[in-house]
Parts: sequence; structure tokens; C-alpha cells
Amino acid sequence: MHFNRRHISAILASACLAMAMPASADILSDITARKKLRVATDMGIPPFGMLDGAMKPTGSDVEVARALAADWGVELEFINTTGPTRIPNLTTDKADVVISSLSVTEERAKVVDFTKPYSFIRTTVIAPVDDKSVKDWPDLKGKSIAVVRSTMQDIELTAKAQSLGFNVVRFDDDATTITAALSGQANYAGLADSQMRAINQRAGSKPFEAKLVIKQFPIAMGVKKGEPALLAKLNEWIAVNAKSGKLNAIYRKHQGVDVPAEFLSQ
Repeated sequence: MHFNRRHISAILASACLAMAMPASADILSDITARKKLRVATDMGIPPFGMLDGAMKPTGSDVEVARALAADWGVELEFINTTGPTRIPNLTTDKADVVISSLSVTEERAKVVDFTKPYSFIRTTVIAPVDDKSVKDWPDLKGKSIAVVRSTMQDIELTAKAQSLGFNVVRFDDDATTITAALSGQANYAGLADSQMRAINQRAGSKPFEAKLVIKQFPIAMGVKKGEPALLAKLNEWIAVNAKSGKLNAIYRKHQGVDVPAEFLSQ
């Protein structure tokens, strides 16, 4: 067979491209080979992930990750992460899986694959326990609700505010939102259940409770796209531990409420 210069150049270019491209990854095989599971968990969002008095990781997501690694018989390594870096830690191969209050959204599903839900997060209108005036949404008329700016609570409550006659007051973070509710800058707060513990630690003899549910979101583990073996094995583990009640027990221990059955049966 005769090859001219153009053919030879094309063959060499193809060979160089093949050498430059990485071999197809199989993260589950990598986990098995290294005998270590790298999990991205944010330790700054109690009670999902936090550091205890001895500066050791604890929380519902931390306990789920430990149970997973123990059942798989591998060492567990927590990868330091924050909310914005959870997905980048996957896409840059710094972590094998995200277990970090990662709510399932269509936008995130474009860049990562989600497992079955193993947990959930609920956002609510939080008010003092002794305030018996709020039983339904129309009861918020004339009231003000503190929220963290640009959160799902902000979006959902803003959509209802005009028609129901309440005012949404925006703050930059959880701490200032909680302060606003405690100090009377706002009547109530729109926060996740996980923040209720924080608000009640500061409320003293006047604790707060959830009055109205704004929205509930399933929480799933996140894996890099194109890893069907890892995704299937994680889903199998979640199904077994959802059925046994272990995942709900972990959540209730740290969060004080049960995971809705419809999330754990998906």
C-alpha cells in the first residue's frame, strides 16, 4: 500500500491525539485499587457537616459517608469543600463522590449524575413557638420574613409575597438572617430546618419552630458523569440502607426529623 505525505501526516496526527487523550476512567475500579473512598463534604453546614469540640468531622452527611466506606471495606478520606466547590471537586478528580447536602436540580444534573436520594432538606417559615397566629399562608399578611438573599427561600417567598401581602426582607447570610428574626427586625425567618437548631441556640427561653413548609428538596450523592458502575453501586447501597431504616435513623439523630418516605422510596 502506498502512503503519500498527506496520509502519513494524518496518521501521525491521529497517533499524537490518541496519546494525548487520557484512558477512559473507571472511578469504582480506582476506589477498589487504592482501597480509599474520597468524599467531598462541607464541614461548615451543620448539622449536615461540621467539626465537633475535638475538631473532628461530625454530622449526618459525615455519618453517611463513614457508613458507606465501612460497608465497602475501604478507607475514608474527606476532601475539604465548600458549597461552590462541591461539583468542581468531582469534575477535577479531587473527589470520587459528593456527600454534602447536594439538592437535586435540573441545572446540576447537566454536569453531574445524581444517585437515588438518601436525605432531604426542607425550607420553612420559622416563628416563635408561642406565636399561634400562623397556621396557613394567608396568616402572613402584614408580616415580614427574613431570608438569605438569592436562596430558594427568597425565590419562593418573593413569588408569594405580593398576592399574600407579606414583606420579604433580605440579608447576606444565615447569621444576619437569624439575628434579624431574633431582634425583631423581621417577624419571622425563611430558613432550612438545619438552621433551626442554630436559631434556638440563641433564642433562649423563646424557641422557634417551623410553621409553614416553603419547599422540600431531595438530597442525593453526586458523581462525575460517565461512571455507571460507581453510580449503580452507590444506588444499591442507598436502596439497602433506606429499606433497613439506617439512613433515616442517621438523619433523625442529627436533624431531629424524619426523611419523607417518598424520597427514600425513589
